[in-house]
Amino acid sequence: MAESTVSRFYSQMADWWPLMSAVADYEEEAGFYTRLLRQAGTAPAETLLELGSGGGNNAAFMKRRFDMTLVEPADGMRRVSEALNPDCTHVEGDMRTVRLDREFDRVFIHDAIVYMATPEDLRQALDTAFVHCRAGGAALFAPDYVRETFRSGTDHGGYDGDGRGLRYLEWVHDPDPKDCWYQVDYAFLLREGARTWVEHDTHREGLFPRAQWLEIIADAGFVDARAVPLEHSEVEAGAHEVFVCVKP
Repeated sequence: MAESTVSRFYSQMADWWPLMSAVADYEEEAGFYTRLLRQAGTAPAETLLELGSGGGNNAAFMKRRFDMTLVEPADGMRRVSEALNPDCTHVEGDMRTVRLDREFDRVFIHDAIVYMATPEDLRQALDTAFVHCRAGGAALFAPDYVRETFRSGTDHGGYDGDGRGLRYLEWVHDPDPKDCWYQVDYAFLLREGARTWVEHDTHREGLFPRAQWLEIIADAGFVDARAVPLEHSEVEAGAHEVFVCVKP
């Protein structure tokens, strides 16, 4: 799925996002990313560009340490983030092609990077990160999985608020392990007032070996790239990893 092909959930259903993914759930994870970004690189860590910023849940915490610019292609998700983070700069853009004509101390791509479902899409996104990172700065990329850590499975959750509620079932599976993507199907049970109904959304997400990630990062021009296990109190050690690198 190309990033410009915005899923139904991020477009028509974007105003339901806060009931699927609560801001408070991001505090620990955002703190981990903030520490890594501030420790990496040699340039001061004051400005941060986030590509594919979604509803702005990471930014809600990371803006405490950075002056943030948020790039997001989906209008609905950007509106959610603008309400949550009015003190951040918001820009419409595709992480593969956007050019802001400025550099930032740090560049961050959270799980929106998974929508780069081909090596070429991933290369374009990391080229964008490199172009916008200042010399001595650093970048962090956080895919949900690399090939070595991928596991099929299910998850569920959701919240209530303002006369409406959402519950979801998430099914992660790989229809063809020989290709470079996996599929995530979501079943949403939505309630507004006394009415309830069901929606379904399918996402195709990129899946690349760790070595290919490191190769593409190096091809973009970054150095000192490394895979770092995600540290989170609710995540099994070694289940997920992120990539940190430096612009020379």
